[in-house]
Amino acid sequence: PQAKLIFTISLLLGTTIVISSNHWVTIWAGLEINTLAILPLIAKSHHPRAIEAATKYFLTQATASTLLLFSATTNAWYTGQWDITQLTHPAACLILTSALAMKLGLAPFHFWFPEVLQGSSLTTSLILSTAMKFPPMTLLLITSPSLNPTLLTSMAILSAALGGWMGLNQTQIRKILAFSSISHLGWMVIIVSYNPKLTLLNFYLYALMTTTVFLTLNVIKTSKLS
Repeated sequence: PQAKLIFTISLLLGTTIVISSNHWVTIWAGLEINTLAILPLIAKSHHPRAIEAATKYFLTQATASTLLLFSATTNAWYTGQWDITQLTHPAACLILTSALAMKLGLAPFHFWFPEVLQGSSLTTSLILSTAMKFPPMTLLLITSPSLNPTLLTSMAILSAALGGWMGLNQTQIRKILAFSSISHLGWMVIIVSYNPKLTLLNFYLYALMTTTVFLTLNVIKTSKLS
Protein backbone atom coordinates (compact mmCIF):
# COMPACT_ATOMS: atom_id res chain seq x y z
CA PRO A 1 0.00 0.00 0.00
CA GLN A 2 2.81 2.47 0.86
CA ALA A 3 4.57 1.86 -2.46
CA LYS A 4 1.30 2.32 -4.34
CA LEU A 5 0.68 5.57 -2.46
CA ILE A 6 4.17 6.85 -3.33
CA PHE A 7 3.70 6.03 -7.01
CA THR A 8 0.27 7.67 -7.12
CA ILE A 9 1.58 10.83 -5.40
CA SER A 10 4.52 10.89 -7.81
CA LEU A 11 2.13 10.63 -10.77
CA LEU A 12 0.09 13.57 -9.47
CA LEU A 13 3.26 15.54 -8.70
CA GLY A 14 4.78 14.94 -12.15
CA THR A 15 1.55 15.92 -13.91
CA THR A 16 1.18 19.06 -11.76
CA ILE A 17 4.79 20.10 -12.45
CA VAL A 18 4.29 19.75 -16.21
CA ILE A 19 0.95 21.57 -16.26
CA SER A 20 2.02 24.49 -14.07
CA SER A 21 5.55 25.10 -15.34
CA ASN A 22 6.78 27.37 -18.12
CA HIS A 23 10.48 26.42 -18.10
CA TRP A 24 11.57 23.54 -20.35
CA VAL A 25 13.85 21.85 -17.80
CA THR A 26 11.17 21.63 -15.10
CA ILE A 27 8.72 20.30 -17.68
CA TRP A 28 11.24 17.62 -18.65
CA ALA A 29 11.73 16.74 -14.96
CA GLY A 30 7.95 16.45 -14.48
CA LEU A 31 7.65 14.10 -17.46
CA GLU A 32 10.50 11.96 -16.11
CA ILE A 33 8.84 11.72 -12.67
CA ASN A 34 5.65 10.60 -14.41
CA THR A 35 7.43 7.92 -16.44
CA LEU A 36 9.28 6.51 -13.43
CA ALA A 37 6.12 6.47 -11.31
CA ILE A 38 4.03 4.49 -13.81
CA LEU A 39 6.70 1.84 -14.55
CA PRO A 40 6.22 -0.18 -11.32
CA LEU A 41 2.44 -0.07 -11.88
CA ILE A 42 2.88 -1.62 -15.35
CA ALA A 43 5.32 -4.28 -14.13
CA LYS A 44 3.30 -5.05 -10.98
CA SER A 45 2.04 -8.49 -12.01
CA HIS A 46 5.65 -9.77 -12.53
CA HIS A 47 4.48 -11.57 -15.66
CA PRO A 48 7.01 -11.63 -18.55
CA ARG A 49 4.51 -9.67 -20.71
CA ALA A 50 4.19 -7.00 -18.03
CA ILE A 51 7.97 -6.66 -17.72
CA GLU A 52 8.23 -6.43 -21.52
CA ALA A 53 5.52 -3.75 -21.58
CA ALA A 54 7.31 -1.75 -18.86
CA THR A 55 10.61 -1.95 -20.76
CA LYS A 56 8.97 -0.84 -24.03
CA TYR A 57 7.22 2.02 -22.24
CA PHE A 58 10.42 3.15 -20.53
CA LEU A 59 12.51 3.13 -23.71
CA THR A 60 9.91 5.07 -25.73
CA GLN A 61 9.25 7.67 -23.06
CA ALA A 62 12.96 8.13 -22.33
CA THR A 63 13.60 8.72 -26.05
CA ALA A 64 10.73 11.19 -26.26
CA SER A 65 11.92 13.09 -23.15
CA THR A 66 15.45 13.25 -24.55
CA LEU A 67 14.11 14.65 -27.84
CA LEU A 68 12.05 17.21 -25.90
CA LEU A 69 15.10 18.34 -23.94
CA PHE A 70 17.17 18.41 -27.13
CA SER A 71 14.56 20.57 -28.85
CA ALA A 72 14.46 22.99 -25.88
CA THR A 73 18.27 23.16 -25.74
CA THR A 74 18.50 23.85 -29.49
CA ASN A 75 15.95 26.64 -29.10
CA ALA A 76 17.75 28.09 -26.07
CA TRP A 77 21.05 27.92 -27.98
CA TYR A 78 19.68 30.12 -30.77
CA THR A 79 17.27 32.40 -28.88
CA GLY A 80 18.61 32.44 -25.31
CA GLN A 81 15.08 31.62 -24.06
CA TRP A 82 14.03 28.67 -21.88
CA ASP A 83 10.42 29.85 -21.82
CA ILE A 84 7.92 27.30 -23.16
CA THR A 85 6.05 29.87 -25.28
CA GLN A 86 9.20 31.26 -26.96
CA LEU A 87 9.81 28.30 -29.26
CA THR A 88 10.81 29.94 -32.54
CA HIS A 89 13.65 27.95 -34.10
CA PRO A 90 12.31 25.74 -36.97
CA ALA A 91 14.48 22.69 -36.16
CA ALA A 92 13.47 22.86 -32.48
CA CYS A 93 9.78 23.05 -33.48
CA LEU A 94 10.18 20.01 -35.71
CA ILE A 95 11.94 17.96 -32.99
CA LEU A 96 9.37 18.98 -30.38
CA THR A 97 6.51 17.94 -32.68
CA SER A 98 8.01 14.44 -33.03
CA ALA A 99 8.81 14.24 -29.29
CA LEU A 100 5.19 15.02 -28.35
CA ALA A 101 3.91 12.59 -30.99
CA MET A 102 6.10 9.88 -29.49
CA LYS A 103 4.92 10.71 -25.95
CA LEU A 104 1.25 10.58 -26.97
CA GLY A 105 1.52 7.59 -29.31
CA LEU A 106 0.58 9.34 -32.55
CA ALA A 107 1.25 7.40 -35.76
CA PRO A 108 3.97 6.72 -37.00
CA PHE A 109 5.28 6.60 -33.38
CA HIS A 110 2.33 4.53 -32.16
CA PHE A 111 3.81 1.01 -32.17
CA TRP A 112 4.59 0.94 -28.44
CA PHE A 113 1.10 1.83 -27.24
CA PRO A 114 -0.99 -1.30 -28.08
CA GLU A 115 1.86 -3.54 -26.86
CA VAL A 116 2.19 -1.72 -23.54
CA LEU A 117 -1.58 -1.73 -22.97
CA GLN A 118 -1.78 -5.44 -23.76
CA GLY A 119 0.88 -6.19 -21.13
CA SER A 120 -0.71 -4.07 -18.37
CA SER A 121 -3.70 -4.67 -16.13
CA LEU A 122 -6.98 -2.91 -16.97
CA THR A 123 -6.52 -0.32 -14.19
CA THR A 124 -2.99 0.55 -15.34
CA SER A 125 -4.22 0.65 -18.96
CA LEU A 126 -6.81 3.18 -17.88
CA ILE A 127 -4.14 5.40 -16.29
CA LEU A 128 -1.95 5.04 -19.39
CA SER A 129 -4.81 5.96 -21.73
CA THR A 130 -6.08 8.99 -19.82
CA ALA A 131 -3.92 10.46 -17.05
CA MET A 132 -0.58 9.82 -18.78
CA LYS A 133 -1.82 11.57 -21.93
CA PHE A 134 -2.68 14.72 -20.03
CA PRO A 135 0.84 16.26 -19.56
CA PRO A 136 1.92 15.87 -23.22
CA MET A 137 -1.55 17.02 -24.31
CA THR A 138 -1.12 20.17 -22.21
CA LEU A 139 2.26 20.80 -23.84
CA LEU A 140 0.68 20.28 -27.26
CA LEU A 141 -2.01 22.87 -26.47
CA ILE A 142 0.45 25.46 -25.11
CA THR A 143 3.02 25.10 -27.88
CA SER A 144 0.51 24.54 -30.73
CA PRO A 145 1.17 27.95 -32.41
CA SER A 146 4.87 27.13 -32.83
CA LEU A 147 4.56 23.47 -33.88
CA ASN A 148 4.98 22.39 -37.49
CA PRO A 149 1.42 22.37 -38.97
CA THR A 150 2.23 20.20 -42.01
CA LEU A 151 3.86 17.49 -39.89
CA LEU A 152 1.06 17.66 -37.31
CA THR A 153 -1.69 17.35 -39.94
CA SER A 154 -0.05 14.45 -41.77
CA MET A 155 0.56 12.56 -38.47
CA ALA A 156 -3.03 13.26 -37.41
CA ILE A 157 -4.54 11.93 -40.65
CA LEU A 158 -2.29 8.87 -40.48
CA SER A 159 -3.32 8.24 -36.84
CA ALA A 160 -7.03 8.58 -37.50
CA ALA A 161 -6.86 6.18 -40.46
CA LEU A 162 -4.45 3.70 -38.89
CA GLY A 163 -6.28 3.61 -35.54
CA GLY A 164 -9.54 2.79 -37.31
CA TRP A 165 -8.11 0.12 -39.59
CA MET A 166 -5.88 -1.66 -37.09
CA GLY A 167 -8.65 -1.81 -34.50
CA LEU A 168 -10.82 -3.84 -36.88
CA ASN A 169 -8.77 -7.06 -36.88
CA GLN A 170 -8.21 -7.39 -33.10
CA THR A 171 -9.80 -9.74 -30.59
CA GLN A 172 -7.98 -8.38 -27.53
CA ILE A 173 -10.07 -5.62 -25.98
CA ARG A 174 -7.09 -3.67 -24.64
CA LYS A 175 -5.54 -3.55 -28.12
CA ILE A 176 -8.83 -2.34 -29.62
CA LEU A 177 -8.96 0.40 -26.99
CA ALA A 178 -5.33 1.31 -27.71
CA PHE A 179 -6.06 1.73 -31.43
CA SER A 180 -9.21 3.66 -30.57
CA SER A 181 -7.02 5.97 -28.48
CA ILE A 182 -4.57 6.46 -31.39
CA SER A 183 -7.49 7.30 -33.69
CA HIS A 184 -8.98 9.79 -31.19
CA LEU A 185 -5.58 11.44 -30.79
CA GLY A 186 -5.45 11.91 -34.54
CA TRP A 187 -8.71 13.87 -34.41
CA MET A 188 -7.51 15.93 -31.45
CA VAL A 189 -4.21 16.82 -33.07
CA ILE A 190 -5.77 17.84 -36.39
CA ILE A 191 -7.84 20.55 -34.66
CA VAL A 192 -5.13 21.74 -32.27
CA SER A 193 -3.57 24.38 -34.54
CA TYR A 194 -6.99 25.90 -35.35
CA ASN A 195 -8.90 25.64 -32.11
CA PRO A 196 -7.04 24.37 -28.99
CA LYS A 197 -10.16 24.65 -26.77
CA LEU A 198 -12.02 22.23 -29.02
CA THR A 199 -9.11 19.79 -28.70
CA LEU A 200 -9.34 20.03 -24.91
CA LEU A 201 -13.09 19.36 -25.01
CA ASN A 202 -12.43 16.36 -27.27
CA PHE A 203 -9.80 15.10 -24.83
CA TYR A 204 -12.17 15.40 -21.86
CA LEU A 205 -14.91 13.50 -23.68
CA TYR A 206 -12.40 10.84 -24.77
CA ALA A 207 -11.14 10.46 -21.18
CA LEU A 208 -14.72 10.14 -19.90
CA MET A 209 -15.65 7.44 -22.45
CA THR A 210 -12.42 5.50 -21.97
CA THR A 211 -12.78 5.57 -18.18
CA THR A 212 -16.34 4.23 -18.43
CA VAL A 213 -15.29 1.39 -20.75
CA PHE A 214 -12.23 0.37 -18.71
CA LEU A 215 -14.05 0.44 -15.37
CA THR A 216 -16.94 -1.62 -16.79
CA LEU A 217 -14.53 -4.20 -18.23
CA ASN A 218 -12.65 -4.26 -14.94
CA VAL A 219 -15.83 -5.09 -13.03
CA ILE A 220 -16.82 -7.93 -15.39
CA LYS A 221 -13.16 -9.07 -15.74
CA THR A 222 -13.15 -9.12 -19.54
CA SER A 223 -10.02 -8.92 -21.69
CA LYS A 224 -11.07 -10.71 -24.91
CA LEU A 225 -13.96 -10.08 -27.31
CA SER A 226 -14.99 -13.75 -27.24
